Amino acid sequence: MYKWTLHLLKRRPSWVASSLLFSFVFLAVVLGSSRPATALPLPKANVYPLPAFARKYGMPCSSCHEAWPKLSPFGQAFKDNGYQMGNDRDAPIFQQPAYWPVTFRITPIWHRESLGRVAVDGPTGTVEQRVTTHGFDWSGLDFHTGGTLAKDISFYVLPSSDSTASFHFESVWARLDNLLGSSWLNIKLGKFELDNLLSEKRILTLTNLAGTYQNYHFQPVTENIYKFGIGDNQVGVEWMGHSKDDRTRVSATLLNSNDGQPNFTSNNGAEPLTTGRAYNGYFAASRAFQAGSLGVQRVGGFALIGRAPTFFQQTSGGAGITGTGVGNKSFYRAGLIGMWYVKKLDITSIYFHGSDSAFLGTNTPANVALPAGAQGPTWNGGLFETHYNFNPQFILINRYELVRMSRQAAPIIPGSVGATTEPGTSIVTGVPSSDFGNVDILTFGYRYYPFISSRAGFAFHNEFSILRQRKISPVNGADVNSSSLLAGFDFAF
Repeated sequence: MYKWTLHLLKRRPSWVASSLLFSFVFLAVVLGSSRPATALPLPKANVYPLPAFARKYGMPCSSCHEAWPKLSPFGQAFKDNGYQMGNDRDAPIFQQPAYWPVTFRITPIWHRESLGRVAVDGPTGTVEQRVTTHGFDWSGLDFHTGGTLAKDISFYVLPSSDSTASFHFESVWARLDNLLGSSWLNIKLGKFELDNLLSEKRILTLTNLAGTYQNYHFQPVTENIYKFGIGDNQVGVEWMGHSKDDRTRVSATLLNSNDGQPNFTSNNGAEPLTTGRAYNGYFAASRAFQAGSLGVQRVGGFALIGRAPTFFQQTSGGAGITGTGVGNKSFYRAGLIGMWYVKKLDITSIYFHGSDSAFLGTNTPANVALPAGAQGPTWNGGLFETHYNFNPQFILINRYELVRMSRQAAPIIPGSVGATTEPGTSIVTGVPSSDFGNVDILTFGYRYYPFISSRAGFAFHNEFSILRQRKISPVNGADVNSSSLLAGFDFAF
């Protein structure tokens, strides 16, 4: 493998050397021009490559990935079939005794984070200032194991840690595949990623700003009574069915309403409401078709219909008792998605719509009257993501996401929008302006894979993201612009 890699570098010296040189020169310039600070946020982890599958079946990672961790149509079909090829290698009893389906993934990096308009202490009171941090670092560790326990019984377990080795279970599930001999009957139970056609857990971007999809997690800025993200792994039961050729896929999921947390507890960072009494439903369907020599195209849709608690039924010492959240109010998310291929170029497009109850939008318990003029907030979003695969070892990445509020939780009075004296509010009425909380984020970068094997994965990753959110600065209600730059070695073994 070492000789093969040297041969590759000798065969393509110009762009490989140029890209490496450009990246490190760029980092040196940025290091010289940036101001150091104390806080250093870390990139996200918990994406799903598994070289253990390649080792099991004796195939390179490129068999299932266009560019790992992004799946190819073959890889999607392998996943939908319960990580089975339909041959003798599927069952653990036919494997070598030493085989253990385990993969470790971690990413040593250099990154720079810049956050605009942070509230800091000034000579005469609180002022706003840009805070920039940079330095060498590492991501959290993902410890993947998955595969088959027996024919048509699949599993996946992912203990995952942050960079301080504080572990949690990101994914824990078992699935009964092909019940009654039908590919339309597969049942999964546990904590797992929702059946998103555009998987956040296989995202190709790693920065703090672009390591998740904004639309999957967006909620109006003023909400804190509950938290839910379509991109988060959820706890529940899923039925999934697909055609034999995997061109048609449908799924329905019943899940807890606490965003994937254990023991009916609330999500980290959300208002401490807990629930064991509410359930959400997630539904998805897609259809793929061959477009001549262009490749396999896929279109689909998804919808999340949910309810979230707004107050505790019982308290103890003034604190809510875990699992007694009641006063459920509704919310939903829905979208249309297209994945378009033009040979080496692919474009993913999403239209996204979200809506929350007025009680959730104004953080009002259901046993209390709504504020005057309160209304359910609604918003629309979009995503355009492109990848260009020069070859299996080099991919360019670009993504633009936007979110636009169409109705704020407090009503907008005509003629009052524009000038602000308080964060995100109108100078005339004190209610949010129509674009309060709108999001734009642009990301671009590349990944270079020096080798392709069945034993391990390695990528030299470079990425830059810039995000703007309207009128949310803490002091004067101006737009906040943030950026994130990252370069590092992303590897799995």
